[in-house]
Amino acid sequence: MSTDFQQARSVLGLRLRELRESSPGVRLTGSVLAGRLGWAQSKVSKLETGRQTATVEDLRAWAEATGQPESFDELHAQLKGLESRVRSWRRQLASGHRPVQETWNALVAEAREIHSWESALVAGMLQTADYARHVFLAYAELQQSPRDTEEAVRSRMRRQEWLYRPGHRLRLLMWEAALRTSVCPPAVLAAQLDRLSGVIGLDTVSLGIVPLDARVKIPPANSFSVLDGRLVVAEDWHAELWLDDAPTVATYQRVWRSLSESAVFGADAQRLITTARRHLDT
Repeated sequence: MSTDFQQARSVLGLRLRELRESSPGVRLTGSVLAGRLGWAQSKVSKLETGRQTATVEDLRAWAEATGQPESFDELHAQLKGLESRVRSWRRQLASGHRPVQETWNALVAEAREIHSWESALVAGMLQTADYARHVFLAYAELQQSPRDTEEAVRSRMRRQEWLYRPGHRLRLLMWEAALRTSVCPPAVLAAQLDRLSGVIGLDTVSLGIVPLDARVKIPPANSFSVLDGRLVVAEDWHAELWLDDAPTVATYQRVWRSLSESAVFGADAQRLITTARRHLDT
């Protein structure tokens, strides 16, 4: 599947090829450039066709070897654009929600540990089918995307099988507000809260809830997940951001740890869920 990230990497590759072919004095072939750089010719090919992401050192060496060192700043700027992979919802949802869920399923399947923060909704990994159905309908209305709701729900439910595999760990933090967001009818939300109560104590799940009246070091903001400490996926209204540069991942990890210090777990988390559940009954 074509992504904004892959398209940007292909554009960078085309620029690298242009620099090679416009080398002052002589038009360099891929094999000649590889020889100058001490690389395998296949690396030159992969960089030019967008099948491999260049490093800063790769770009600096390329600019020097093609006799155009002044081009490094331009190349570096393009690379920094790749570090923040902006995956617009308009593009992602052009074929509906199911393809987005399948992409998430593939990401999660490769992970062993996931740290997540949810500020407004119950996390997809713990949603009931009815709750997920209402969430997909709400976002399809917002984004004016095709309604493949049932297929999207089935895909999201398949992802939850990850929770029952040994060696996996979901470390989930939620704001208490997420327990009360009426994105669905009261009966559906009640069943969803019952589901949350049931996962407390599950070996593969650590569920913490930040009370509405808790003292927090930083304001609770947008939802995000950190997969194996290597990739952050954060959500905004216009796009989903995939962030894999080390400093950015470290920032999100600090955010998660800070929020966890304000969270309650175990019996205290259970009491917050029970309170929200009783509120629905009244």
